[in-house]
Amino acid sequence: MPEWNAVVNVYEHGWKEAFDKLSGFGLLTKTSFLNVLLLKADDMPMLLQRLQEGLEKDPASWRFLSRLIPVTTTFTFQSPEAFEERAKEAVLKWVPELAGRSFHVRMRRRGFKGKLSSMDEERFLDAFLLDALEKAGTPGHIAFDDPDAIIVIETVGSWAGLSLWNREDLHRHPFIRTD
Repeated sequence: MPEWNAVVNVYEHGWKEAFDKLSGFGLLTKTSFLNVLLLKADDMPMLLQRLQEGLEKDPASWRFLSRLIPVTTTFTFQSPEAFEERAKEAVLKWVPELAGRSFHVRMRRRGFKGKLSSMDEERFLDAFLLDALEKAGTPGHIAFDDPDAIIVIETVGSWAGLSLWNREDLHRHPFIRTD
């Protein structure tokens, strides 16, 4: 699987439009999962800006796009235990940004069916982060209604991508659908 920094979900029959619209921003690759593409964007801030402008100017031309989730950290894993270890390492760097704030972890799993539970991993990482924040003396809390931040985890087979989004980013970029 190639390097990637975004997961793109398209609506049914949206493949061609996705390749037409997004290939200019970087390498776009099909996956073995229905309506799921991986993108290695050359310039993610520019992509987000152009996508936002395109949606404002001509929303109908982007109707193929269900959601686009940029990720800042990726890793591979071969077992649920390996996933948890690597995910803990990845989210730990966001403890300073989550200090005293409301947040939750949201995971979309593709692959590892019956071995990896999105809901269980979300709870596991929520608890891990709450503990880390408490130990740092900056307790946070879990919130699902308008949280300050959301940690998004996307798995595609044995690859995982993670990113942290604050409330302002999510309002600015409505195509980043976390729930």
